[in-house]
Amino acid sequence: MKRRNFLKMTAVGASAMAIARSAAQAQEATKKAPTYRVAIIGRTGKGDYGHNLGVAWKGIDRAQIVAVADEDEAGRAKAAEQLGITKTYADYREMLAKEKPQIVTIAVSWPDCHLEMAKACAEAGCHVLLEKPMCRSLEEADEIVAAFASRGLKLAMAHQTPYGPAVEKAMQVIAEGKIGDLVEMRGRGKEELSRGGGKDLIVLGPHIMDLMRVIAKTDPQRCSAQALVAGKPITKANIKEDEQGYGLIAGEEIHASYWFPKMIDGQPSTKECGVMGYFSTRKSKHGAGPRFGMQIFGTKGELAITGMGAGARVSLLQSLNWMPAPDPQKQPQWEEVYYSTDSDQVKEALGNKLIIEDLIRAIDTNTKPKRDATDGRWTIEMIMAAYESQRLNQPVELPLKNRKHPLTML
Repeated sequence: MKRRNFLKMTAVGASAMAIARSAAQAQEATKKAPTYRVAIIGRTGKGDYGHNLGVAWKGIDRAQIVAVADEDEAGRAKAAEQLGITKTYADYREMLAKEKPQIVTIAVSWPDCHLEMAKACAEAGCHVLLEKPMCRSLEEADEIVAAFASRGLKLAMAHQTPYGPAVEKAMQVIAEGKIGDLVEMRGRGKEELSRGGGKDLIVLGPHIMDLMRVIAKTDPQRCSAQALVAGKPITKANIKEDEQGYGLIAGEEIHASYWFPKMIDGQPSTKECGVMGYFSTRKSKHGAGPRFGMQIFGTKGELAITGMGAGARVSLLQSLNWMPAPDPQKQPQWEEVYYSTDSDQVKEALGNKLIIEDLIRAIDTNTKPKRDATDGRWTIEMIMAAYESQRLNQPVELPLKNRKHPLTML
């Protein structure tokens, strides 16, 4: 055998042995890592189990689902069957006391119970995965953040979009300078006739608010907004308590702008123009579901993130003016940056899995989950800022000085 062939085969063999050894070490490390006791809280008919946040734990190697709590008898029986467990509770507090889980998923999508459930979990020493929106007001958000921070516990928000490959690809495009300097971000809700306006703001607004902070890599410092009914500013008569537990809402249309400082080398710049973020929603008989998402504009082009979640679609338009070219023969073309043909169920499952894996990593390493309680609070901060700006009829500074719900003060 020629010497170079011998050396080549020896190198290949050594490489294969190294890969095998690395895989064996990873497998051994996984065996030694703790398995976490996980419990699920749902509420059938009143927020159910969110976006399947309970069954998302099935198949997670380092998780053992021990019990489920649901005040509805038929609902908890069905959930137990889906989860493959036998222990069920009508009272989640009893479940926490008897089962002593280390992680609890609060899967209920209606947020009227989030504060009470989250605090009970914190008092029981449990880490939490919490469905969005975090809660109904800044006062509630402050209580949740304090409850977990004071005990050194982790709370991960179920904000799927930043965890998925779509945003990773979008951030890569921005970092490569393909759209130039970031100028503005525009997001919309789904704007159905049934929930456009105030309901859209609290239900789908958290997705957009959270993504704005991810893209801008910082927090907004000011907000200016209008909340309108029949084209006029909302009044006390327009406020209502949402029937699905989302708290006080108002407005047939809401238009909010947020000013973010430009980030240079990870620090807010005092010499550069800032970045504007916009969120709008209005009741429409046609709805705007296909437009739900965000447009990100730069000095050299535009990114469009269609939809939210792990399966969001990302498209790129490289154009200096964001518009059709004067010459029809030189029209800029949209390019697909990321697009998944998987079903919505597969995309949802992927997003949930990524959040769970990140929460386990954060617990193992005692570090911050990718989207934690403070990130959840910022979404509520930005939502309440829209109402506070309308109440005061002027721009407001963030974080807000007023921690009470602005609609209680109109």
